[in-house]
Amino acid sequence: MNPRIAETKGDRVFTYINYTFLGLLTLLVLYPLIYILSASFSSTEAVAAGRVWLFPVDFSLKGYETVFNYDLIWTGYANSLFYTIVGTTINIALTIMAAYPLSRPDFKGRNFFMFLFFFTMLFNGGLIPTYLLVKDLDLLNTRWALIIPNAMSVFNVIIARTYFKMTIPKELLESAKLEGCDDFRFIRSVVLPLSGPIIAVIALFYAVGHWNAYFNALIYLRDQALYPLQLVLQNILVQSQIDPEMMGSIDVETQQQLLGLEQLLKYSLIVVASLPVLIMYPFVQKHFVKGVMIGSIKE
Repeated sequence: MNPRIAETKGDRVFTYINYTFLGLLTLLVLYPLIYILSASFSSTEAVAAGRVWLFPVDFSLKGYETVFNYDLIWTGYANSLFYTIVGTTINIALTIMAAYPLSRPDFKGRNFFMFLFFFTMLFNGGLIPTYLLVKDLDLLNTRWALIIPNAMSVFNVIIARTYFKMTIPKELLESAKLEGCDDFRFIRSVVLPLSGPIIAVIALFYAVGHWNAYFNALIYLRDQALYPLQLVLQNILVQSQIDPEMMGSIDVETQQQLLGLEQLLKYSLIVVASLPVLIMYPFVQKHFVKGVMIGSIKE
């Protein structure tokens, strides 16, 4: 039995301060989320009057009914799922294909290619040249306009490259080659099974980016049938805004109901847009810290 080391008074004070600070920080992070969730399940009158504080007041599903009665919501969900699943799959494949060769010390010219990748992080053509490029490639108003221009993140390539260098020793490759294993089989049978943490991390990064994609869709898409969820929700939000000049012609009670409905829609839209990512995160959380820490160690 290992003897327990007695804590000094200073250690106890330090622990108490840490728990107090982290507890307050947790409350600061959780309260806005709880408030938004509670407000989305409250009545328009309660929201307009500011009576929602912690729990739903006058429980109501009116906000969600209004949101999901909008026909394009389901189309937006389907499109966002397509962009997220297909886009993330392509992202991970290209990232691994770029990061693994760059991590190999026997790859000639790897520093030159790494410089080219890194250069794109510092300088880019800008919005207009990028738009013209997408237009010349006939990608405007197509699903691929939201996938191909963002097919690979150099930042994630650097993280994955460092992970491979720290995790896949060259002796493992040499042993595999002695057994007749070629590079493609080595990646499939050895590298990928050992890279679960970093794949989970970059998959989360890419998936969240695709799910929250808004600006590129606004620029490149014109057909509403191709709109991702975020752009559909933005249109709902714009349509639900109340013109202040019209408020003077209606009574005070109706004004409060309209303002309450506007606020209720905002809270419901936040929950609808955030729920899929919140559901996905627990499944990759166990790999997240390990993958980020290993992938971020300097060479």
